[in-house]
Amino acid sequence: MYFSGLLLAIGTFLVIGLFHPLVIKTEYYYGTRPWWIFLLLGICAIVASLLTPNLILSAFLGVVGASLLWSIGELFAQKKRVEKGWFPMNKKRAAEYHPLNHDDSICPLPNIKRKEDEDSMYLER
Repeated sequence: MYFSGLLLAIGTFLVIGLFHPLVIKTEYYYGTRPWWIFLLLGICAIVASLLTPNLILSAFLGVVGASLLWSIGELFAQKKRVEKGWFPMNKKRAAEYHPLNHDDSICPLPNIKRKEDEDSMYLER
């Protein structure tokens, strides 16, 4: 029997489960300032995955690297979730937050306008 796929699936599940609260706690205590740490660690993990001859370890390092890079966007989205009131605000950093309307997007990308077709409504910020 081959357990490689099962081990990778379990490892991926654990990494995702670890990074979810890590992003929440990082934003709560430090804000979005440590985003570059996620970037550097993510790049290092991806480079390590490219240099690792063991297939399972290489794949796992790739998952960790991708999760670290994905966490950068989640860190900025988490700040918007706090501004919307969905998560608690750190009172020591209250000046860093700007209240959002209920209709504001939590997407970390800048304001995007798009038109689906001639009869649809515009999505404006």
